[in-house]
Amino acid sequence: MDGHHLQVHRARETADPGPRTYFAYSTVLDRTAFDEWRSEHGYESFQLPEGEVAEALDVELVFDFPSRWWGGRVAGLADAAGKSVFGRLFEIPGRDWPIVQHKEGVVTAMSVERPVQVRVNGQVRQATAFVTNPIRRSEEGPVSPRFVEAFVRGAESAGLPADYVERLKHLPG
Repeated sequence: MDGHHLQVHRARETADPGPRTYFAYSTVLDRTAFDEWRSEHGYESFQLPEGEVAEALDVELVFDFPSRWWGGRVAGLADAAGKSVFGRLFEIPGRDWPIVQHKEGVVTAMSVERPVQVRVNGQVRQATAFVTNPIRRSEEGPVSPRFVEAFVRGAESAGLPADYVERLKHLPG
């Protein structure tokens, strides 16, 4: 458990109870990595719901955050007309949103929330994704091979489209 756990606990006590729609596209989809993170940070009782495969519209992957933990740059999203990124769409109870924010790096100012349009089951919906905090963006250094491996594992285990997973296997790193 780290020092942010108490901060998250306090935020959960005052959180809006209404559900939040979360578009997850990165290593949070790798259950092994996610379970390890939950254990290390004291969130063993938190589970992501099943969710649904979704496609974020008019965005693309960018490797714009140099992570010491991953040993290289990791992925975020950037606006890109006509492009898309696959992931899973989750409905998260408002009380649990601070845990998602912790996992995604808001607590450490690594990331910020941003709205995205996602297509799920043929319908377009609004969701929240997490992207690199603009003040922390950098394209210096290599892409993390370990991150790309976890990214691909997560995409496969999340049941993302096979052609998308195949493209991920050829990411730099």
